[in-house]
Amino acid sequence: MSRESPADGSEPERVVGVGPHPEPWPTDPHLDPELLAAGDRRNVEDRFRYWRREAIVAELDTHRHDLHIAVENLGHDANIGSVVRTANAFAVGAFHIVGRRRWNRRGAMVTDRYQHEIHHPDAADLVAWARQEGRPLVAIDLVPGAMPIEHALLPRSAVLVVGQEGPGVSPELLAAADAVVGITQFGSTRSINVAAAAAIAMHTWILQHGEIPEGPLR
Repeated sequence: MSRESPADGSEPERVVGVGPHPEPWPTDPHLDPELLAAGDRRNVEDRFRYWRREAIVAELDTHRHDLHIAVENLGHDANIGSVVRTANAFAVGAFHIVGRRRWNRRGAMVTDRYQHEIHHPDAADLVAWARQEGRPLVAIDLVPGAMPIEHALLPRSAVLVVGQEGPGVSPELLAAADAVVGITQFGSTRSINVAAAAAIAMHTWILQHGEIPEGPLR
């Protein structure tokens, strides 16, 4: 990412990505000739500049975490895209859409193209899949009896489940969940945004099971 200074001396414009690659082009098979010619303005890390989408997915597949995230899509919630974007940032193994197959992708910022998506027509189908795969379902919701996530040991192969903004996780999934955890709050609001809750839950799993690098991230 760089900044280009306008001639009038105003605030520099923020430019994402890189322009066309100088010729002669490298012969790395990861690279996409169209991106080399036109430039790469995608929402990807610099190490993936000019890479083909399939090559990025294959590289991520070598180190995805053994964590899944499921989102109930009952009302075309705009938060789903943000949940998927965070799942990509944490290299989550797959995300599940429960309910409507079509979901609001705007907040995903195209990160869903690099993730594995699994659709379930209803809660029962997700539960059956999780039982078959031996993956515990962990619902994230502030309901009576929920354990504070700050004190919970999340299963390594967990499927974290979040619901719609407002109603939260459906009664069907709450009843089927192997554990229900909530994020401790200290203010006056009844709940936090579902995308924020999902991000906190995923990062809690990363703190417990992920390999955290030492030193600066960049």
